[in-house]
Amino acid sequence: MRPLADFIMRGRVQATLVVAGCAALPLLFWLSAAAACLVLLRRGFEGAFGVLAWGLLPALVWWYFGEPRTLMVLLGSVALAQLLRAGWPWSRVLLASIGLGLVYGVVLGSVFREPIDDLAQMVQTHLPQVLEGAYQRLTLEEQARLEALIAPVLNGLIASVLQACSVLALMLGRYWQATLYNPGGFGREFRAVRIPGAVALVLLALMLVGPQFGAQVAMLTPLCSVPLMFAALALMHGLVAMGKLGRFWLVGLYLMLVVFMQAIYPLLVLLAIVDSLIDFRGRLAPPGGTDKGPANGEG
Repeated sequence: MRPLADFIMRGRVQATLVVAGCAALPLLFWLSAAAACLVLLRRGFEGAFGVLAWGLLPALVWWYFGEPRTLMVLLGSVALAQLLRAGWPWSRVLLASIGLGLVYGVVLGSVFREPIDDLAQMVQTHLPQVLEGAYQRLTLEEQARLEALIAPVLNGLIASVLQACSVLALMLGRYWQATLYNPGGFGREFRAVRIPGAVALVLLALMLVGPQFGAQVAMLTPLCSVPLMFAALALMHGLVAMGKLGRFWLVGLYLMLVVFMQAIYPLLVLLAIVDSLIDFRGRLAPPGGTDKGPANGEG
């Protein structure tokens, strides 16, 4: 995709065409957000303001017609890009995405409450069939608590998908920036991502204990898992780069993640927590080995 990145950085007109054009097209909102991140990371907010303004126009139109993804992912990824440009490490940017996911959840829960409630009602209707005999063994109080969690959890799941899309758009923008100005820089940055042990334990506690403090707090469970998932992917890429794993492990991982998401995703989250406590890459790295460096080509 380097030719597209070259085209975006030729000038403001070209960047505006990509950002606004992709925002106007269905299912290309992520490409619009990635292009906006590239412009902001390279030119700064002042240099990117005009491009972003034009990209917001079709995003607002989509919002008016009940499609929030374009506007939310565009604004969210640009906000994260500003943090990255300010010098925040990827681990802190990923943690900041939890706050972004909370904003997404609040917006979805207030502006798009009706379609989410309709979806929750549909899930609730099929819940006895999905859980089979386990549902009937629950008391009436437990069934009521379970049903009360459906809408907030669905809200959190949708918000976490948008959160992950925002992070992926930022990663693509950063990858383009590194490809153009510092080849290999993004790979070094991403492979170094690791959530600190204490923070990982706090995220684990929020995921496990959050639902006990009310239905709305249950939304934190999927949001807190997103940074850990990306940290686990960074670990796998790091081990492959160090020669501790073959590349076929990455191919298999991504295939399994697509086909068996429900089974692989929790394992990745658990792997990231273990790595936060043990630091596999630090233990396996050769003495004096480094895999660091900015991807912006400016430092």
